[in-house]
Amino acid sequence: MNPVKVGLLGLGTVGGGTVNVLARNAQEIARRAGRGIVVTHASARDLNKPRICDTSSMTLTADPAEVVNDADVAVVVELIGGDTLALELVMQAIANGKHVVTANKALIAKHGNEIFAAAQKRGVMVAFEAAVAGGIPIIKAIREGLAGNRIEWLAGIINGTGNFILTEMRDKGRDFADVLKEAQQLGYAEADPTFDVEGIDAAHKLTILAAIAFGIPLQFDKVYTEGISAISGSDVSYAEQLGYRIKHLGIARHTENGVELRVHPTLIPERRLIANVDGVMNAVLVQADAVGPTLYYGAGAGADPTASAVVADLVDVVRALTSDPENRVPHLAFQPDSLADLPILPMEQVETACYLRMRAADRPGVLAEVTRILGDQGISIEAMLQKEPPTEEEGATIIMLTQTVVEQNMNQAIEQIQRLDAVLSEVTRIRVESLG
Repeated sequence: MNPVKVGLLGLGTVGGGTVNVLARNAQEIARRAGRGIVVTHASARDLNKPRICDTSSMTLTADPAEVVNDADVAVVVELIGGDTLALELVMQAIANGKHVVTANKALIAKHGNEIFAAAQKRGVMVAFEAAVAGGIPIIKAIREGLAGNRIEWLAGIINGTGNFILTEMRDKGRDFADVLKEAQQLGYAEADPTFDVEGIDAAHKLTILAAIAFGIPLQFDKVYTEGISAISGSDVSYAEQLGYRIKHLGIARHTENGVELRVHPTLIPERRLIANVDGVMNAVLVQADAVGPTLYYGAGAGADPTASAVVADLVDVVRALTSDPENRVPHLAFQPDSLADLPILPMEQVETACYLRMRAADRPGVLAEVTRILGDQGISIEAMLQKEPPTEEEGATIIMLTQTVVEQNMNQAIEQIQRLDAVLSEVTRIRVESLG
């Protein structure tokens, strides 16, 4: 049987890695897929740029539309990123009756509903394992491996840059700006690190995970997103003293009132396995009713790890080439006409415990005022630390852990606390999750 011909859009790190993995493991891949898989066409903006892969047997072009419209190409692999040109090319590939594999989380999170509807109508597949957590097969695990379960919640470290920064701050006592600069020098963070450190990248990925976990449409615009740029070294240290570690988590939870979708810094107990995922590694913890908790850990980026996911999708597509489109695994795990119209809860209605840090005048009665305000909002204190001030002008540092509270009540309490004359700083709030 003739090999399946693949066209690559983009020959950067992941594109080159995909070519290398397909070549290195060609025999194993053919044994698994039932046919060979070869890259015959590829597009790149700069055709003269040195590559990490051998392109001598490919037809190269600077125009990606030539790849999408080539009659010999059966599967288009989109690796150019963004959600403008990439969307045009993917929709054209689908219109041409070609299957699509993509590593583009922004594309799927923002336009996946439209893309999947077009693919279903045309009878083609769109595979996107590499869009979330690099080489970790988390999409397949939730969509297929946990198909007999009702997913209750999931929490993930799904951005390696943010995890690297928080790990360095904890292990070496460095500040955020210093570690971010090193992350940029190492290539972990872009020159503009906003997508990574402000949680947008993680929100794209959480949107996808929540859709396949709960059977809901993709709704990126409803994800609450908060970054890590305001986390201080002292917060990391105080969390350790209280038995917690700070991680930048994406959390999706199915509740009686709807679905929580949120990305924010989170204190989690240091004994949890996910609390010990360090550096640029990713991990996703999934709680399901039948199997209980399962943890998926691995490299969330890089040439070969991400290529591993791309090639796995290619194998799935090739296996399904001759199958009835109606009998394929649904794009979002649930049959398209069975997606649930569950409400996405606004952040004000979410319940979490909280870590609070503030500086206050070191005089009698201040702490009583703060605790009175918390009590008026029905907020109980779980634990507290008070650090004596180096000078009277700086004030004492007060750290509190609260029990679970509705976000709206905590917002009101913080607003009232900050109006106290004795409180000398803004109140830092970090949410706490037990993940038990």
